[in-house]
Amino acid sequence: MQIVFNVKLPATVKKKKAWFVSSCPILDVHSQGETKEKALKNLVEALRLFFISCYERGTLDEVLRSCGFKPIAKGAIRPERFSKKYESVNVPLPFQTTHGTRAGSHQCHA
Repeated sequence: MQIVFNVKLPATVKKKKAWFVSSCPILDVHSQGETKEKALKNLVEALRLFFISCYERGTLDEVLRSCGFKPIAKGAIRPERFSKKYESVNVPLPFQTTHGTRAGSHQCHA
């Protein structure tokens, strides 16, 4: 079974000579492109690889905490609007589970 987590993050894009440099300052991840659109697309890919790398190394929790992330209470969740100085990028994080969804199949007991 495949599932996708979607992460919405703030990003900036600045023109630097012939290139556009894109950044996600809260995670200190950066990329570039020949156009603003390509720079943002490349940033999404860099962020996706960043998250997957952290997950595979078992450091995702540590990295998020060191970047200032913390869980929020259920009732406190509200749609986030970033200030006008930021773009919004959506980063899809696809995963596949080896556990089935049929009755009687192995279940995760995390």
